[in-house]
Amino acid sequence: MTAQHKIGSGFGHDSTAHDVLAGIDLAGKLAVVTGGYSGLGLETTKALAKAGAHVVVPARRPDVAREALAGVDNVEVDELDLGDLDSVRAFADRFLASGRSIDIMIDNAAIMASPETRVGPGWEAQFATNHLGHFALVNRLWPAIAADGGARVVSVSSSAHRRSDIRWDDLEFRQGYDKWAAYGQAKTANVLFAVQLDALGKDSGVRAFALHPGGILTPLQRHLPREEMVAFGWIDEDGNLLSPHFKSPEQGAATQVWAATSPRLDGEGGVFCEDCEIAEVSDDSPYGVRPYAIDPASAARLWTVSAELTGVNAFG
Repeated sequence: MTAQHKIGSGFGHDSTAHDVLAGIDLAGKLAVVTGGYSGLGLETTKALAKAGAHVVVPARRPDVAREALAGVDNVEVDELDLGDLDSVRAFADRFLASGRSIDIMIDNAAIMASPETRVGPGWEAQFATNHLGHFALVNRLWPAIAADGGARVVSVSSSAHRRSDIRWDDLEFRQGYDKWAAYGQAKTANVLFAVQLDALGKDSGVRAFALHPGGILTPLQRHLPREEMVAFGWIDEDGNLLSPHFKSPEQGAATQVWAATSPRLDGEGGVFCEDCEIAEVSDDSPYGVRPYAIDPASAARLWTVSAELTGVNAFG
């Protein structure tokens, strides 16, 4: 596991996905970007495709995805609902049957602060969609990810991981639902997933990273009432952006693209990134990663629990 310290990347808060790809040729590379047709995912897909990669976009709404990606070269769309493990299996089976390998896997799709919803066998929807669906997807696609060596898996987390550690005694919020704590737990799970995947996959040449993309107004906020975003100081009553810390979608996509492609990260992995840089560890700062989110023992424990819940484990 790489040391969780800044490396002087040369990029920062205002860098865009296109900035971090300058001079990088992805011709011949294949990327999979979940949710790669909306918000940060759309900008990520566009940037990778422009740099020469062929991008596969698994989408819960394939028709919407094809419309959003019309005119973008080197892109294909397939159907995938991360909240449905049968859908995950079907997509993975179709992809593996194509005989192709995966060079870049970006787990970008997410739901945020949604009303209490249950999916599958009664799983809390944010944990199920943001974490368990991606866990099952990556494990099912592992033969393609590990095929050539050198692949990277990027797990898109959030600063919201600071809202909650893993609730080991109540993963599914049976004892009272809090939408922000549930989102925080799911985002912590995204980080721990990358930590353990990196530990398991590095002998195959596969490295994993997690990241906070920054604050960006995208369709991810679809479940938030305007008055709540006003109370947070994100927007004014007319919907105009107020926070000076927010990024554009192009800037928001930069860190996941950087983690997926930067030569500076060759041979590195298992770290949390923000602002196109490896983040520092912090217990109380508004920046950085909380220690519990990169704890190797917690990462291994969550992997075991996730494998039991989903019935999928490429390493078991």
